[in-house]
Formats: sequence, structure tokens, C-alpha cells
Amino acid sequence: MQFNIPASHTAEPDDIPSFWLSSVDNVTDFLNSGLTLGRVNTIGKTAGGRPIQAVMYGTPRVHTGTTTFSGALGYRDVKAYIGPDYTKRVYMAMGAVHGADFEGIVGIVNLIAVLETGCDLRNKPWPELYEIGKKLERIILIPITNVDGRARVPIRMQVHHGATSDFQEYLNTGAKPDGQIIGWPACKAHIPLDFSTTQFPGGYPNDAGVNIQHDDFFGKRQPETEALFNLTALERPDLIVNMHTGAPGNNYYTRTHRSYIEPVLMPAFEQAYTRIHARLARDGYQSTADENLEANPATQKMSPFNLDSALNMHCGALTILIEAPCHGFSGSDRAGNLVVQTPDDILDAQLICHMENMRFLLETGGTWRWRA
Repeated sequence: MQFNIPASHTAEPDDIPSFWLSSVDNVTDFLNSGLTLGRVNTIGKTAGGRPIQAVMYGTPRVHTGTTTFSGALGYRDVKAYIGPDYTKRVYMAMGAVHGADFEGIVGIVNLIAVLETGCDLRNKPWPELYEIGKKLERIILIPITNVDGRARVPIRMQVHHGATSDFQEYLNTGAKPDGQIIGWPACKAHIPLDFSTTQFPGGYPNDAGVNIQHDDFFGKRQPETEALFNLTALERPDLIVNMHTGAPGNNYYTRTHRSYIEPVLMPAFEQAYTRIHARLARDGYQSTADENLEANPATQKMSPFNLDSALNMHCGALTILIEAPCHGFSGSDRAGNLVVQTPDDILDAQLICHMENMRFLLETGGTWRWRA
């Protein structure tokens, strides 16, 4: 389906960094380039028939439990669901649930590079991250979850548009026939979205018009959601990290959200949050270096029920959603000063988030311990 997108919205920089692999073709070529440690699997197909690819490291849980997740909760022991190899620590991360969320794609592709070689695609070494990755028993990485939405957004990288988020909102949430941006959260008012009522439907929905972050989880699920449900039932991950783009404009740095999940996992979430944001603050990727301010989970209200909630209630994983700043526009810090997030800044913050989440899982043992 062709859309009449204004040329100003599809302008790209002349010098896109070589590490910025964000398109479907970019990612497919990278995954087909000969990974030596990770195995590429197709976990399902999108509503539009496109393959959803994941990269797997380590060995999966080889045994099944004796009951359902709900049954294990009733039994008061989640190990009965996870199975006898419950001590395996399983990390899962996914990018681009929304098609114009480029930052999470770039982060996961570069994470794969680090797990393969110890360096990201800039040839920057990440020895801590590399060693942590080697110690986790299982890692599952999905660079592009909503492949339909990503394929619909026809650029690899935006030019920088100054302080306006209009171009990013157009590409992600879409526009009405007169070009007016649908915007957030109005884009959630019509699921499925009828593409014929838009100038451009944006990257949020799949080809069936469904924003899978807000799928009909207890009804007729979309194939992307079904693929995630099947994968997580098989792998039973301890921690699922969902990488989005949408940092607050008045504190324009990476921010972790408190998902609507089981209350028993909230202490684990708060520990992970503190670790993530303390490290970001120490390394210069928060508004201030004050860890007490930047790494305080009490500042985060609970999000509404969504995909992260459904995955938690489906397989028992701690689910964490992280919002990155967008490379295409600037924001401000807590004091109102201009903040321009460069592609390098964004990638560093992405990899720090993965590193600290993986470290948290490695050191604390996983969901069976978090529930103790």
C-alpha cells in the first residue's frame, strides 16, 4: 500500500553512521552476515507475512514444569512451572514494537555485535557487557518485533529537526487525510486502525492495523503477539526488556517505566531500575549525576495494562519497558537547558541499559528468587 508522505518527513542525513542499522533490510543483512555464536531463528510471521527473527545465545531450558504458570502461583512455587532447570537465567529483549522506534533496533543489533566480538559496530569495546553475556545461560534478542510497522516507515534515519517532535510523531502515530498528526495517545483510540482513513498510518500498527502493545490479549491475538506468547511459553524468560523511543521532552534522557505487573515482582523492578539509572547517571547519560534523584523508582507511576503486562501474566517474567530519546529532535534537561542526543549517546545508553539489566539478572538469580 502506497502512502503520500511529505518529502520533508522522509529526508535522511547524508552521513548515516555505519553502526546505525535500523531498517528491515539492514537488520536482515546483518543477521545473515555470519554470526558465529548466536543462532538466528524465525519465531513467527507478522500480519503482513513478514518473518520475525530472533537471535539466541546459550542453551534453553530443556525441561518443562508440571503445571501452568497460574497453577504454580496457586501452588505457591513458580519452580513447578519453570521446570527443574529453573536456575538457568534467561534474558530476553525486543525492539521496535512500534515501527519508528529506531533506537531500540540499533541498540539490539549492536548488543548482538558485542556478544559476538566484544565490540559494538563502532569497534568500541564493552568488556563488562561481553563477560556478563558469557555468564548468562540464555539470551534471546528480537531486533524488530513489529516488522510490518518498521517496513512501512521508509527511512533508516531522520535528519535532526531541532526541538520539534512532529516528524517523529508523524512517522510513528500517523496522520489524518489532511496531514494533521494523529499523535499520542490519540493513536490508541482506534485499534484496529483503518488505513484508508489516514494520509499515513504510521509505524505503530502492524498490517492489520493493530498496535500490538495494546493487542486484544485475551481475545483474537495478532500473529506477532502469538509469536511472543509461544516463544515466552517455550523459553520461560526471567526478564523481558521492551525497548521503545519516547523519553520525556523536559528530561530528555533514557527513562524506565513501571509496568503493570504482579505486585510480587515490584521489589525486583525497583532494584533493576535503581541499577540502570545509577549507572546511566554515573556515566553521564542522565540529566544530572545525582544518583538519588535519577535512580529513584518511586518517581515512576504505574503504566496501564499493555503487552508488558500480558507477557508477565503469560509466563511470569519481570517485564521492563525503557524509553529512549529520539535522534531526530532535541529536548531539555531538568534545568531547562537544551539537550541534543547524538546517535553515539543513544547507542551508549542503550548498551548500558542492556548491561545493567543483564547484570541484575546474573547477580540476583531470576524470577524464582525474586518471588521468594
